[in-house]
Amino acid sequence: MLIAPRGRRVLLAASAAILVTFYFWSLPKDAIPPIQLDLPAAASFPSSLPLNEAYAWRTLKTNYPVSTVAPLPTEQPRSFPKVQAVFTKESRSSRQQRLERQKAVKETFLRSWKAYKEHAWLQDELKPVTGSSHNPFGGWAASLVDALDTLWIMDLKEEFAEAVGAIDQIDFRETTLDEVNVFETTIRYLGGFLSAFDLSQDPRLLQKAVEVGDMIYKSFDTPNHMPVMRWDVKAAASGERQVAKSGTLSAEIGSLCMELTHLSQISGDPKWFDAAHRITEALAKQQDSTELPGMWPLVVDAEKQTFNAGSTFTLGAMADSLYEYLPKMVALTGGQLPIYQKMYEKAMDVAPKHLFYKPMTPTNEDILVSTAFQTKGGSAVHGERDTQGQHLVCFLGGMLALGSKLFERRQDMQLAEKLTNGCIYAYRAFPHRIMPETWHMVPCEPDSECPWDENRWKKEVLRINSMSSDATLQEADAIIHDDALPQGFTKISDRRYILRPEAIESAFVLYRVTGRQSFADAAWDMFTAIEASTRTSLANTAVSDITRPGEPRQQDSMESFWMGETLKYAYLAFSEPGLISLDDYVFNTEAHPFRRLKP
Repeated sequence: MLIAPRGRRVLLAASAAILVTFYFWSLPKDAIPPIQLDLPAAASFPSSLPLNEAYAWRTLKTNYPVSTVAPLPTEQPRSFPKVQAVFTKESRSSRQQRLERQKAVKETFLRSWKAYKEHAWLQDELKPVTGSSHNPFGGWAASLVDALDTLWIMDLKEEFAEAVGAIDQIDFRETTLDEVNVFETTIRYLGGFLSAFDLSQDPRLLQKAVEVGDMIYKSFDTPNHMPVMRWDVKAAASGERQVAKSGTLSAEIGSLCMELTHLSQISGDPKWFDAAHRITEALAKQQDSTELPGMWPLVVDAEKQTFNAGSTFTLGAMADSLYEYLPKMVALTGGQLPIYQKMYEKAMDVAPKHLFYKPMTPTNEDILVSTAFQTKGGSAVHGERDTQGQHLVCFLGGMLALGSKLFERRQDMQLAEKLTNGCIYAYRAFPHRIMPETWHMVPCEPDSECPWDENRWKKEVLRINSMSSDATLQEADAIIHDDALPQGFTKISDRRYILRPEAIESAFVLYRVTGRQSFADAAWDMFTAIEASTRTSLANTAVSDITRPGEPRQQDSMESFWMGETLKYAYLAFSEPGLISLDDYVFNTEAHPFRRLKP
């Protein structure tokens, strides 16, 4: 249930500013001299929140005040079609199998959580081979915050209570970084606190969400009120004027809407919604004037507020969540903002024609791969489609399934299934039954039957590996052998597996949407393969090459999304369908479920 706006009280500012020191937690204390910032001492919070009187981000001087703040929408929420399938009563054996799978995922999570608690408590990440820690996300306990809602969902209430009790030690006035990624801070920290609050209603979580929100809001203090996405927090804290940057990734600036809007919904303060909605309106205004009308280029100019100049278009890395959030914002706001549905439908009417391809496979699978498209001469007419597939873009099946249900776009459900099955196929094609980060296949001609042609495959291997036109098929055989290419794959650009969640995510969503057990079985196959190849004595680790037989080399890295996303989606794939129902919740791009606004 969303909390209605409440009255506010204002605390009197302290007469003198306090001195805030930014510590570099990941380094020895004597390695770098402390960086000192002058920040005000007091803050103003909604009266419903506990107050941290030493908190300072809210009271900084504003260099470019906003003249008018757009209010939260007040229209009656719409009724949407059900997203989840109607599940029949399961048999005793099916229930036993599901619970055994769920238990296995929970045990893996608990191993990782206990190792994090013992070796990296309140740090961003555990290094799961050496037992040390790493702070790439500000040193604000990213793994703890990302896992808060997972703890609640897995009914680990004692661990949840302990984690919430520790969040008061996270101080967003202190960081390990010179430059903060505003996007990552928003999806991990703000998203994590908001979701955990939605689930538990613990007011301490809302207080922390407001603290993060106030810090993020300062990044919008620019002449055109566009945020600085790679943000010099020290300069901002000292009151320096700042401008948005010209080379900004479209995913980063376009994916702030869910978290900031939900913070406004819960707190009643519209300033965060207003900040994000300015970006949305600019994107919508320029959507039809890009070189691929309906989509936005990979890189945009936030300084000039130009979102339509560029020649590379993709639903994958660096653009992904911009599109992901369009249908999710509709679900989150109960359809109060029709602009998001219009933007989504325009984009998805264009994307399949230019970004999707059917790959040639030995078994003639009816699957799809999503890739990138490059326009030429300012137009899509003579543009070229890449052949690279990415693990990260495997989220797309789940997104299309949600959009299909919400907006009754039946054609999108067919695409969702083929894209998800493409990711499942890629997992099963490699020796460890895990998909690498990026790879290439042979694209079929549109609307062709595309039978398997071994010579065509080998010729494409030669082409994509930049061999001369007179290279022989025997040379292709050597590349295939040396690069360990499964049949149909022409190149593997990045052989790592870094504990990514996207394939399991879409398998979970497709299972909930279609009710088909095959998708839950695919999620189980992925989980067991990942567990077998990434388990360490402490937890689980990223590995450097998942494409060759033999034990993969461990990279001593466990990003926060392992506990926050991958294991959460796996657990939910084997849970009762009513646990975090897609008819009641919508996930942000970091797998944090927000409660949907409904009539």
